[in-house]
Amino acid sequence: MKRILVAVVAFLCLSTAAMACPDYGLMGVESYDSSGQQLYQERTFRVTAGGTNSLDRCRHIRPQSDTGPGYFTDAPDFTFEIYGMNGYQLVISVVSSCDSALLINTPSATWYYDDDDNGNLDPRIVLTHPANGILDVWVGTYDGDYCDAVLSLETFYR
Repeated sequence: MKRILVAVVAFLCLSTAAMACPDYGLMGVESYDSSGQQLYQERTFRVTAGGTNSLDRCRHIRPQSDTGPGYFTDAPDFTFEIYGMNGYQLVISVVSSCDSALLINTPSATWYYDDDDNGNLDPRIVLTHPANGILDVWVGTYDGDYCDAVLSLETFYR
């Protein structure tokens, strides 16, 4: 009986930990459609950076870019349907009043993470060949704090 109880508790702990991670299967709090041409003029979005889920506990998320700690929500802050991206690179950046972090999941289901590439403890990710499709974006923080932030998306010709 004790072994069964231990197994059930272990299963519940693992299930809870798996659910306490960013999930690209969820829709973003805000959703937008944008083409590469429309994003040639920078678009900005206000957001509260932060979340309760420590990226360190999310072993299934393996970013292709930098790795590091960060705290994010379950659902993306934004879901973008991007199209007409051929010939463009896409720059995704954040300006915030704290040490923010950026996590994205691209249309090809590839994870990217950044913490400080935009300077001033703010993140920036450049997709050199962005694919058309769903782009999920999380704006978190490095240390679990919350703060006001502005997400920016802008395309440039390659």
